[in-house]
Amino acid sequence: MDSLSGKVALITGAAAKRGMGHAVASRFAEKGASLAILDKYSAPKSYFSGDEGWGGLDEVADEIKSLGREVLALVADINSSQEVETAIAKTLGEFGKIDILVHCAGTRGPMNVPIVDLDEKIWREVVDVNLTGTFIIAKAIARSMIEKGHGGKIVLISSLGGIKGMPGSGSYCASKWGVLGLVKTMALELAQYKINVNAINPGSFGTHLRDETYIKQAKAEGISVEEARQIHNKQLIASIPLGRLGELNEIADLALYLVTDQSSYITGEAINITGGVT
Repeated sequence: MDSLSGKVALITGAAAKRGMGHAVASRFAEKGASLAILDKYSAPKSYFSGDEGWGGLDEVADEIKSLGREVLALVADINSSQEVETAIAKTLGEFGKIDILVHCAGTRGPMNVPIVDLDEKIWREVVDVNLTGTFIIAKAIARSMIEKGHGGKIVLISSLGGIKGMPGSGSYCASKWGVLGLVKTMALELAQYKINVNAINPGSFGTHLRDETYIKQAKAEGISVEEARQIHNKQLIASIPLGRLGELNEIADLALYLVTDQSSYITGEAINITGGVT
């Protein structure tokens, strides 16, 4: 049951209540890991009904403590090398090592803007977060793992949009395809250090990733954000062979597999979890 006992995991994007980072951190704590949980915002706002007053990183930390695990909450922007290095230094100061990185932080950007109409500023914002930010934190963690000499596991969250073009989502797709190139290259470079590097490509899950789109749709149509979400989800589900959105615990289970000894011979792979869309 304690398959991660003695391990230290750093999870990014962990502050959102309905985020993959939160789900992964909770599952890893259940399995015995000590956790460093990191996000750009200590308590990001949730637009889901019933989520008012969500406590963000502090609340996630309390959940982990209730399981009897050690936890360190960190606020840092993954686009800043300095902030990332500081966060890693704090984690090493607290736990002495980092065995696992699961990088869930990311942004969606516009969902219905053709490339010919896409503003360069928006393009750069999405690519900076999803690709450059991923490079910054993966590079820093890899260096730490090499210095410690005990191997490690790195899991980067890409997307269905990293293997499949999506009209109106050029910046997002390009950034996530880039993440897969980074995974393939790091896996080859770090194999000599016994560091496994893999990616997860999620399809449609009930997270906060599309909140900005729902807000815009709600304003444009004079409906609630929840109504906009339900309309959009119905459209998504119609294209999914299994007939439902993915559940966050399913992402957590796959991430858990990729950081345990059960997956010791898997590296440089991108695993799809899309309900049959791929």
